[in-house]
Amino acid sequence: MLKFAPIIKLGNPILGQKAAAVENIQDEKIQNLIDELITSVAQANGVGIAAPQIAASYRLFIVASRPNARYPHAPEMQPTAMINPRIVAHSSEIVKGWEGCLSVPGIRGLVPRYQTIEVEYTDRYGNFQKQELTDFIARIFQHEYDHLEGLVFLDRVENNHDLISEEEYQKLVM
Repeated sequence: MLKFAPIIKLGNPILGQKAAAVENIQDEKIQNLIDELITSVAQANGVGIAAPQIAASYRLFIVASRPNARYPHAPEMQPTAMINPRIVAHSSEIVKGWEGCLSVPGIRGLVPRYQTIEVEYTDRYGNFQKQELTDFIARIFQHEYDHLEGLVFLDRVENNHDLISEEEYQKLVM
């Protein structure tokens, strides 16, 4: 079984740092980190995870949307490693949606995000990718991208009335 990495929590200084670019994607350390992130996000019932969340300050995250206990209505997609990602364009439309975070357990926030984004990244095989993401997948990308910039979703919540407990959130979505 692949290694499951402990997820660091709010207050750990790594979550507030800007992550370093990945220089050599084929480096065994980076490839192992990708596998570790994929295993960790699945084990934790997440839909995305960034390397800084397992105390590895690299510009790398996984988008792995699928229905699970934390996100019962999430669309299905294969776990995708996004290395040195960038948002190159975005819609003017901003929508608020509920977000949680593996590093901020027990709390959900109503977070404004762009509805549609155009992104660039390198995949785990070294191939350049450019694509348009919308709705929930765009939200995951923006959430994970924030981790690379030293932000958590709480930094984006507009006021305290947009915060609820995980328990109350589950009542809303069931």
